[in-house]
Amino acid sequence: MKKHSLFPICYGIVLTAFTVYILLDTFVLRDTYQTNTIQMNTSMFENISVSAELTEPVTEAETIPETESQNHRRKHHQEEKEVSDTTEPTTEEPVQSISDVSYQDENIQITLTEYYENNSKIYVADVQVTSAEYLKTAFAEDTYGKNVTAKTSSIASAHNAILAINGDYYGAQERGYVIRNGVVYRSTKGTNDVLCIYADGTLKVVNPDEYTTEELVSQGVWQAFSFGPELVEDGQITVTQNQEVGKAMASNPRTAIGMIAPNHYVFVVSDGRTNESEGLSLYQLAQFMQKLGVTTAYNLDGGGSSTMYFNGEVINNPTTTGNIKERGVSDIVYIS
Repeated sequence: MKKHSLFPICYGIVLTAFTVYILLDTFVLRDTYQTNTIQMNTSMFENISVSAELTEPVTEAETIPETESQNHRRKHHQEEKEVSDTTEPTTEEPVQSISDVSYQDENIQITLTEYYENNSKIYVADVQVTSAEYLKTAFAEDTYGKNVTAKTSSIASAHNAILAINGDYYGAQERGYVIRNGVVYRSTKGTNDVLCIYADGTLKVVNPDEYTTEELVSQGVWQAFSFGPELVEDGQITVTQNQEVGKAMASNPRTAIGMIAPNHYVFVVSDGRTNESEGLSLYQLAQFMQKLGVTTAYNLDGGGSSTMYFNGEVINNPTTTGNIKERGVSDIVYIS
């Protein structure tokens, strides 16, 4: 009898130990592969001309209602801009303008807008740059590795970011292309389609079975992410109403990036898991991105990772274990 009962006990101990190890190895144990990852392969920009003059940001204020306070902030910003437009600069140095909801210099224009849709607060940064070289990425602690994490705001501050959102949390995965600032860090393909940001300012989602990372860089890929899925292609929604990321809940905090035109992007973050904000499904996120007028949109890591940082502050409400606070992530996308 004792021999018969000993086997299931030992088996249970071994199985539990193995499960704990897998969980720790996947989500906790840190493994550093490369440090001081601040190099940038900017050679792909050498034959690309600077884009035309920055234009007014595209918004959907008529189709997506704003709150009264948000409308007041927008009007205040417009009044400030009208005054600044009539004032000639007194020096020859580049003009730089920044407020709570906007930033502009000769190469970068950012306008922030808050929306409330599907019982959720959504934060949109309309971003225009004269070159995709101003759309950069950074790793936590400037280190490429597994489970190397830091808060989005900390990484952004360390890199003097004007605007930042969390990336695709590459460090929680063993596979999936990782190309950052023109440098290849992981060439092992995963099962998800890859978002490519090209040096000419365009966004395109590709099948990793069709390209190697070396081929992508040779084609001018500046950044590549492997979270997904693609939300919008050629202006059309590409996810179904019931589609989700793994075992994620239907309503979640979300982070996405989209392109309206080359070098004209939208960074989108939604709150969720709070009384004020329920969160969005993938399909609701895709619908919202489509309303913003994007031709291409892609889902980045969401949930507790979803964070938007602007002008030294986190402007959304990240949720971690039921509390409003940032959690550590592997990487960020930022403008600087």
